[in-house]
Amino acid sequence: MNYRQALDYVLSFADFERWPGAGYAERWDLRRMEEFLERLGSPHLNRRTIHIAGSKGKGSTAAMIAAVLKTAGYRTGLYTSPHLHTMRERIKVDDELITEDEFAQAVIEVKSHIEATNRGEYGELSTFELLTGLAFAYFKKCGADFQVLETGLGGRLDATNIVAKPDVCVITSISLDHTAVLGDTLAEIAAEKAGIIKPGVTVVCAPQAAEAAGEIRRTCERKRAKLILVGEDIRWEAGDSDLSGQSVNVIGRNGEYELHIPLLGEYQLENSAAAVAALEVAGIEKEPIIEGLSRTQWPGRLEVLGENPLFVADGAHNADSAARLLKALKSHFLYDRSILIVGTSADKNSAGMVAEFAPFFDFVVTTASNHPRANDPEALAAEFAKYSTLVESTHDVPRAVSRALSNSRPNDLVCATGSLFLVAEVIEVVKGFSGERYPDR
Repeated sequence: MNYRQALDYVLSFADFERWPGAGYAERWDLRRMEEFLERLGSPHLNRRTIHIAGSKGKGSTAAMIAAVLKTAGYRTGLYTSPHLHTMRERIKVDDELITEDEFAQAVIEVKSHIEATNRGEYGELSTFELLTGLAFAYFKKCGADFQVLETGLGGRLDATNIVAKPDVCVITSISLDHTAVLGDTLAEIAAEKAGIIKPGVTVVCAPQAAEAAGEIRRTCERKRAKLILVGEDIRWEAGDSDLSGQSVNVIGRNGEYELHIPLLGEYQLENSAAAVAALEVAGIEKEPIIEGLSRTQWPGRLEVLGENPLFVADGAHNADSAARLLKALKSHFLYDRSILIVGTSADKNSAGMVAEFAPFFDFVVTTASNHPRANDPEALAAEFAKYSTLVESTHDVPRAVSRALSNSRPNDLVCATGSLFLVAEVIEVVKGFSGERYPDR
């Protein structure tokens, strides 16, 4: 089995990232993951773990934490989703992607256990569950000291929630997202995210709306988990910024940290404070924290792809993250006109994003990624037209990039956003390479 065959095999199972849908609680059963991992020799156990859930910022926070742990000398596994260009991005050790040969070999080694589990009483494993099991097995094989895990969807029933007792849990910013799956209110969504909290474990929580904060606090009280609040117990002060990143002073529980992070956006300051808090709990010293955060890499999040015109890509995918993106654009960049390339997912609140974007951008090009959840660009253009925005649509991402650039001048801003799937394809167009695509099934 080569890499392509191994990837096709993994993608031949139910891939709910393509169509999240409803029935979340009915669909997922962690007993299935327990059986699968037991067959693999329980590779998820006996390893220090940092577990991260949230609506926004969880991937960035995970990347920051993993960069610091590597700098501190720990062999560190990082499991994140979704990927931008290749499935291998999801499984890293010391910031190195699992190789194609290693991925194929991992699938070969677990294939019989997958098939045995799927004959069991708890139903068939999904693509995400398979990848989670592969990650745990790979981290064990590589001798990882730490594993940093980002939840896929929710938390309570997420495949990563099979870990018994993490060193620390992190809850990043929670907003209304995946409402058809996780609930219609912030309290309901927070309850799902807080499902990763284990009895007696320390929890680092980013600033939240009162409704979400209350749910997380109640969960901690019920499970006797210690709660550290970012913004209260851990604070930060913004410094200067340029195209290379920004400075921030984080006032932690163990001291102050003068940091430079190569990520832009005020929300990354919040994420860096959450990362520092988690790392302090894990017992990491000050110098590795400072150095590691300066080395963090996390593409597709307010990433500068070019200058003259300034070309920025960001994976904002709901109204709240759209508002944060606009705030960051105003704070970090100087430009004359603003041009938007946007493609959203059909299951997202596109109207909410349009309401944020329409008053800000001078010209909009709507488009669609190759992902099956991509929203119709013409329907998206019609939403912008309600605000009398100058807009045109195309189903082709390369043409969308061409149209935006042809309508720009050297001092303008071009921003691509709406989903990570769209951002990935824009990056590929700009940088001139091809990523993997989900096969049609």
